[in-house]
Amino acid sequence: MREGNIRCSLDGLGCANCAAKIEKELKKVKGLENTKVNFATKTVELPSELLELAGATIKRVEPDVVLRRTENYHDLSLWHGKRNKLRLIMVAGVLFLCGLIFNEQLHRTRFSWAEYLVLLTAYLLVGWPVIARAVKKIVRGQLFDENLLMTIATAGAIVIHQLPEAAGVMLFYAIGEYLQDRAINRSRRSIAALLNIQPEYANIKENGETRRVKPEEVEVGRIIMVKPGEKVPLDGEIIEGISFMDTSALSGESVPRKVETGEKVLAGMINGQGLLTVKVLKEYQDSSVARILNLVEKAGERKAPVEEFVTVFSHYYTPIVVGLAVLIAVAPPLILSGATFSQWFYRALVLLVISCPCALMVSIPLGYFGGIGGASRNGILVKGANFLDALAKLDTVVFDKTGTLTKGVFLVTEIAPRNNFSKEELLAAVAGAEVHSNHPIAQSIRKIYQEVIGKDPSGEQVQDYREIPAHGISATVNGRKVLAGNDRLLHRENIEHQDEDCNIIGTSVYVAIGGKYAGYILISDELKEDAKETIGRLKQLGVRKTVMLTGDEKTVAERIGLELGIDLYYAELLPEDKVSKVEELEKELRNRRKQKLAFIGDGINDAPVITRADIGVAMGGLGSYAAIEAADIVLMEDTPSKLALGVEIARRTRNIVRQNIYMALGVKGFFIFLGALGVADIWEAVFADVGVTVLAVLNAGRTLKSGKRVR
Repeated sequence: MREGNIRCSLDGLGCANCAAKIEKELKKVKGLENTKVNFATKTVELPSELLELAGATIKRVEPDVVLRRTENYHDLSLWHGKRNKLRLIMVAGVLFLCGLIFNEQLHRTRFSWAEYLVLLTAYLLVGWPVIARAVKKIVRGQLFDENLLMTIATAGAIVIHQLPEAAGVMLFYAIGEYLQDRAINRSRRSIAALLNIQPEYANIKENGETRRVKPEEVEVGRIIMVKPGEKVPLDGEIIEGISFMDTSALSGESVPRKVETGEKVLAGMINGQGLLTVKVLKEYQDSSVARILNLVEKAGERKAPVEEFVTVFSHYYTPIVVGLAVLIAVAPPLILSGATFSQWFYRALVLLVISCPCALMVSIPLGYFGGIGGASRNGILVKGANFLDALAKLDTVVFDKTGTLTKGVFLVTEIAPRNNFSKEELLAAVAGAEVHSNHPIAQSIRKIYQEVIGKDPSGEQVQDYREIPAHGISATVNGRKVLAGNDRLLHRENIEHQDEDCNIIGTSVYVAIGGKYAGYILISDELKEDAKETIGRLKQLGVRKTVMLTGDEKTVAERIGLELGIDLYYAELLPEDKVSKVEELEKELRNRRKQKLAFIGDGINDAPVITRADIGVAMGGLGSYAAIEAADIVLMEDTPSKLALGVEIARRTRNIVRQNIYMALGVKGFFIFLGALGVADIWEAVFADVGVTVLAVLNAGRTLKSGKRVR
């Protein structure tokens, strides 16, 4: 949430078209130009000083929508005032049935006024809210609205003495609205349940006692207690205790993870059986759970291209259909002999009932948000519907090597001294030169030095340390110049060495001491267990090209590429070279319409490339602020196979959204055609409007189940 802004719920908002109108009007207000209304969660984020002005603007656009400040998703009004509506529908339904049963009998008697009494009562019970909304909209100059269309259509039916149809349309419209609201709120409750991983309190420890406080009140460095069954309220480090943690809410991983003293725990995890004492490392707003909530919550604000299209489409679609209805009502009686006004006026009313675009406006944003929610449950954070839509069009996947396809845990597997240098001399020189480096290779060398020599290397005797980009390092260790790096470094410095040493398969650190070749140290980086499976699954999903980028040597890249089945690899790259390669690959895609390229890396070192790609994916970036900021998609576990699962979820979501579009437009188009010919009456029109909307919303709810079959 942006600083100074407040999350508010929009009580009474049941239509995506209404949400679009509210957003459009709010953006006209100075200071609210970037406002986004999230229809899927019925929320909007507003500056505190403009709440009153925003509320007045919303009232003017949608009189029945109430702006209410809310702290979290427990506070969202998901099912407000529906019981009374159900009772009215039931009473109106009974009266409607009575009107139908006695319709013929009442017409034959002098009590025909009773028909009007019974059916008009049923009509007003369920139709009055629609009529009232229509009048309010007319007063505010909003003519093309579903409430006005329904009011005109039913009023017209009454004028031509079709009372059963007028009452029936309002009754079934009310039933449809009720079922639609239930379906929408069911989806919203699922989303709210997903987002309610927010811890409600923290047990802060002070003076030997514990007391409950809000997580937002706990400062970094404070000590908290996490009891069995409680959620971890803040990111921290365990200083006492052993337990198993349920991490499924954050990562989608169902297997409990063992944690003990010295290990980090993240907010949102659920403690198993042990009592844990935890030192807080981050404030609540910077914690993992707060970032996840913020990402999922904001995801509904970034619309997919199809959502933008439908919003524009509905803006023109309804006026066109209304114009067509007027033309059908007026033109044929004037042109065709024998055509009656009442006949063609009835056909025009049918078109008005059909014309409401709610099926598209409601189901599409819910479909995308459901897909985002399903991905989140599986540890895949997607920042918006636009990125989920792009993921469904994935053509090329570019992988960073270290930490993405490999574990990034380097182990020394061979120490090969040359020219009468001993292993100890070789290790001491390299460990001394690398003593200040945090690179994983340097850490592995210092670790083996400690194991062989029995002590940590000292940096006191290291002078003139400098890095040589894309080659290695140079330093003076104990008075002797040491060079440590790749084979190119030896050639650059004209260090004579054996030719066979240049062709070693693996990551090698070549060492020269005092201008003389001293040998090499072979380093191995283990592949991740699911790396090969990831490449295979992506190809099965139709990804055309897989590429690996690495700063490692060509022999290492070649070995890993062949083992994993990667199509293309580029080795010995600097960070800026990786950006260039991604740009080259994206240029190739320009000839392949609407296809997308994704880059997946560790989210810190690869931030420039992640930012540049069509879809930037940060893996294992849950604890990294840089990862979440740079990436479009964050995989919360260090498992690249999550990307393939994300593609599956994205494509399933896209297919469901397309089904709704084809169903809504197809059914409406078919009934508009039948209505114009006089074959369809208002009953069919009600199905084409309300019935299709309910079906589309129910179908969109299927996206919430996306990814449940993972593993």
